[in-house]
Amino acid sequence: MNLENNQQKDRLLVSYILCAVGFFGLGGLHRLYNGKIGTGLLWLCTFGLFYIGQTVDLLLIPNMVDEYERNLRLKAGVSPLGVPLNQTVVASQVHRPTGNQLMIKLIEAAENKGGILTVTQGVKFTGASFAEVEATLNEMYKSGYVKIDNDPNTGAVIYHFHEL
Repeated sequence: MNLENNQQKDRLLVSYILCAVGFFGLGGLHRLYNGKIGTGLLWLCTFGLFYIGQTVDLLLIPNMVDEYERNLRLKAGVSPLGVPLNQTVVASQVHRPTGNQLMIKLIEAAENKGGILTVTQGVKFTGASFAEVEATLNEMYKSGYVKIDNDPNTGAVIYHFHEL
């Protein structure tokens, strides 16, 4: 990704240099360089639309470069994010448990761990985010189903499922 970013910066720099050359009589070279052949030839024949178009293009060059890069990626069969377009999907979207499903998964995880669970273990077992797991465990604590303590060795917060 860093290499692509450098190439895009190089293309942007060259485009600005070619645009500057346009103020000395060869307008439109930056447009030709970025694949805009029709308007590039028009700019070349009209001194950059009498230097007005050349001046406006100073603001439009970043978009021209982005569009050119996007078109190159599409021709190569790659999405703007760099993912091949014709590649088959290997894995479908992961559906994380929510609400009561998350509570059930956390109870199952605690059952596998002897009735004691940390937030990290809950995240690993359920695939939910740290915030979701912690919020659900705190909700279970407020309801009285779980007790909170600290691990004597690591100091990590542990949740005791006293009914398991």
